[in-house]
Formats: sequence, structure tokens, C-alpha cells
Amino acid sequence: MKNFAAPAVVAMLCALALVSPAAGLHSVPGEHDSSAGAAGAVGPRAVTLGPQGMVDDDGGAPREDTGTGSLLAPAVDPVIAPAAPAGVQNTVPAAPQPATAPATATAPAAAPAKASAAEVPSVPPLWAPDEELAQNKTAAPTPQTFAAEPPAAGKLATEALVPDNNAAAILTVFNKINEYRLANGLAAVKYHPTVAGLSQDWSDNIASREVIEHRASFWTDARAMSPTSAGEVIAIRTDRDAAQLVEWWKGSPGHNAMLLDPRFNVMGAGISYTNSLYTIWGVVNFFGYATLPAGTLTSPGGSPSGGNAFPPAAPTMCDASVKHMPPTLNLKTASITSAADLVTVNAGGELVNRPSTGNRTYGPAKVINSFFSNVKEVFVTDWDRNGTFDILAQWNDGRLTLHPGFAGGGFGAAVTLGQSGWAGMTLAVGGWCANNRLPQLVALDTSGNLWLYPNIGAADMSSRTLMTGGVSATRLAMVDYDADGFQDILARKSDGAVQLYRGAGTPAPRAEARATVATGWGDVTGIRPLRDVTGLNSTGVALRRANDVVQYWDLTGGRLASPSNITGSWAGQRLAQ
Repeated sequence: MKNFAAPAVVAMLCALALVSPAAGLHSVPGEHDSSAGAAGAVGPRAVTLGPQGMVDDDGGAPREDTGTGSLLAPAVDPVIAPAAPAGVQNTVPAAPQPATAPATATAPAAAPAKASAAEVPSVPPLWAPDEELAQNKTAAPTPQTFAAEPPAAGKLATEALVPDNNAAAILTVFNKINEYRLANGLAAVKYHPTVAGLSQDWSDNIASREVIEHRASFWTDARAMSPTSAGEVIAIRTDRDAAQLVEWWKGSPGHNAMLLDPRFNVMGAGISYTNSLYTIWGVVNFFGYATLPAGTLTSPGGSPSGGNAFPPAAPTMCDASVKHMPPTLNLKTASITSAADLVTVNAGGELVNRPSTGNRTYGPAKVINSFFSNVKEVFVTDWDRNGTFDILAQWNDGRLTLHPGFAGGGFGAAVTLGQSGWAGMTLAVGGWCANNRLPQLVALDTSGNLWLYPNIGAADMSSRTLMTGGVSATRLAMVDYDADGFQDILARKSDGAVQLYRGAGTPAPRAEARATVATGWGDVTGIRPLRDVTGLNSTGVALRRANDVVQYWDLTGGRLASPSNITGSWAGQRLAQ
């Protein structure tokens, strides 16, 4: 939310309105909430789950299942909050060898519960228009300037989250909601630390990114414990008055209906503090259960067994050592200018970039480096999340190196992340972990084991955890295939079929049958996940194919759309991943 200047007190909550930077404020038929507040954000989400797949997220009559056997999910509500632009365990002989001694083994993480409802694409955040800013009596702040150099090797900057105790604020939210329910003749909701862990995780997530959005299909998270109904509300303020978060929800018809929904009997709350404009972020998840799950409390910390406001999550390889939020940089002079750029390596070992010019078109090729003649694969990523794009290089001699990009152009000296053993691995890079804003590395060994290597900065990658086994693939790519907000793995097999390993933000992919989402990809030699090619926050993949063809396949709708060829001379070019 860098484009809001601080008034005395500004609050935002989940309002049912769609704001477009081109067309201003638009009401969504049957969903606009005129009392949503000055800035607005994203509407509340509620869903009834069950064998009939009944849904009434908009307050109207329940709608029937489509008959496909999968549950209907609630309509995705639009968001207007601005997002920050894009700007590790066991070592075995077959694995890459670090320069330092390996860490001890970590058991594979348990697979998350299989989704019980259809996945819902998240609508990307849109910039708030001028009239919205005027309503808030705010103005765009003076643009920030940043040094072009990356942070020192091994050091990663922290983001705006403030680690202050939130127990009192959570208790306030819980009490205010129940006071309101009791005053309206409803039973009080109880509290569950496991649900609270889900809420806190998402509160930290959106606060760290400074974007208001609902978590897609949150009711399928294992921490939801298979509810029969579910709902989520979000609000933020420029002060730390937790009670006023509830008042905002009460003043919005859609949110008020959720506070007073008789189906809900358990809630969890997450409260995050930041040192940015919006200093408090609140997320409340409501669930209905036929039988209260074990561990349900009468209030936060109110159980004889002693529950906290929210429990510490079990440690996994997804945990971040610190939290990260990249600055907003002007990448006009950077070697790689956007997440939509196409980077290749030519026959002479030169790294070449074609900057995206919008709608699947690209500018002239430009050599941005010339030291990759013995490289096996090249990956484009913002490894240190400093706002610029870096190069991760997998070499034929077994090394893995990081080449940090500068906002002013060029790359810094190579940093060795692995000394040997990487040549035989099939790699993918991306944000696999939901609670870790750094990209991670996924590696498939020759035995079919898929490993997750955490990002520990500019240091040797000596730790890993097993994600799953039995994977047969000759090429991997990490992309949000089904548009549910979590990264997925596309595994291209030797016969050209592509299997989907859906992620849930945790180390292990979802425990489900692996769908075949494409065939005929046997000639594909490179798969590059891309963003913003067809529009802001659009997603897709570029494929390097035989006969010097590069294709773009759009994924914004949660499936592979019809491909289109990208014009250009691709002879002798290997596509970066």
C-alpha cells in the first residue's frame, strides 16, 4: 500500500466493490456494499460445504452443485488493495554436495488434506483509482529511491512486520464478536488454536505483502479440520484499535451477516502489526462443525489445558529465517525488466533478454551477460527479494551459482550455492512455500525423489526435505497452474505427457491423483513461468519447442489455454526457466 499517505486514522475492510484503474468504481451486481468504508478492499467469503455442494456466499438463496461431483466454491470477490510489484535436510551420495557439512535428516512433511471443494482462482489486486484516494483524503507519497546494489552476501533485509504480542488484540476481537452475537440472540462462537494458526498465517502473509486478498479455498487447509461451513473477514487500520476492526465489519452488510451467521460455532483470529501506514491487519476465520473438534476452547487462552491465542506451527523446511518484502524498484535500466521477459542462452554462451512490451510481444534481443557457455540450465528469479531479478545457474560441472542482478543493470559476482552434484538433478525455482516469501528450489533426483531446498540466501544449500517420491519427469516447472494462490509443479515426462503436482503452501504437494494436464510436449526443451504477459498479474508459461518455436500458454483461468507463437529468431537459443 505504498500509494497511500497516512491520514490520522484510515481503516480498510473487505468491501464488495470492484475498482478498476481505467474505469473507476464499479458495483458488482447484487454485491456492492455502500457502507464498506472509504478505501474498500475485498468482500467477505462464506461457503457451505457438504455432499450436496450448497453455496450461499452472497446472502441469497443457496445454489445447487453443478453436477460434476465437486463442490461449488464461493464467488471470488474483487480486491483493490495495491500489491508490492515483483520486482534448507539430508545429504546422500546422489544429491548435490555442499561446500560445508550437511545438516541432519528431516522426515518428510505430512501431506495436506485432500481438497474437499473446487479450487477458486484469486482475482489479482488492482490499483486504487484517484477518486478512491480522494475519498480517503490521501495522496500518493513521494516515490522512494533505492540503491542499485544488492545486499551484502548472506544478508537479507527484514520486512515491515513488527513482532509485538497480539494476544490482547485477539482477545478483544473475540470478545467483541461474541458480545455482538449474544446481543442478537445467537450463541457465542468458541475458539480453536489450530484455526487461529491458519488465520495468523494468512494475516502475516498479506501484511508482509501489503495487499488485501482472501486465501483461496482456505476451508480445504488441514487446519480447518473439515468444516461444514466456512467464512473469512479481513480489515486493516492505521492505528492499533482492534475493537474498531469489529466495528467496521458490523457496519458492512456482507461482513455483518458473517458475524451473525448461526452456522458458525468456532472461530480463529490472526492479528499482525507493521511499521507501515496500515499498522494493524486482522483476519478472522469462522467455521461450522457438526461436532466440535478436539481442542476447542471457550476463549483464546481460556482452556484449563492452557491454549495460546494461536499455536506455534510445527517447523518445516518452508519456514523463513526472516520475512522479506522487496522494495518497489524502477527496473527500466535493469538487465531483466519484468517477470514477463524472455531470457535465453545462445550458442556462444551469451545471456540474452527480450523485454516484454505487453500482450505477448517482445522488444529487440539484448545481450546481458556472456559467461554461460558451459551452463546446463538458467533460472530467472528474485532470489534475495531485493526487487531485482537474479540468475540461478546450474552448470554441467555440477555447480549451482547465483548471479545477483542490479537495478541499474548488470550482475554481481557469482556466488556458489552448491559446489558439486547438481548436474544430475532436474530443477524448478519459485515460491513453493506459502509462509516464506523467498523463492525456493525444487530438485528431482535420478531415483524419482522430489526434494525441497530452502532459500538461505547467498550460502551453501546443504539441507533439504523430501517432498514426495515416485516422480517420473525429464523437466519441471513451478507455476500456479490452477490459480488457487499456491505454486504447483508441472512434470514433463519422457513421453511428452505433463502431470500436475498441486501445491498447498507446505513442503509436500497435495495428496491426490496426479492429473495429466497436457500431452505432446515431448519436444519441449524449456518451460519458463511468466507473469503479466497478457495483463497485470496474468500467469502463463513459455515453451521452447522444436523447429525454433517459442510458444506462450496462458494459465490465468486456471488451465492451459490455446497457445500462440512468440515471434522472433530462436535458432540456437535455449530458454531460461
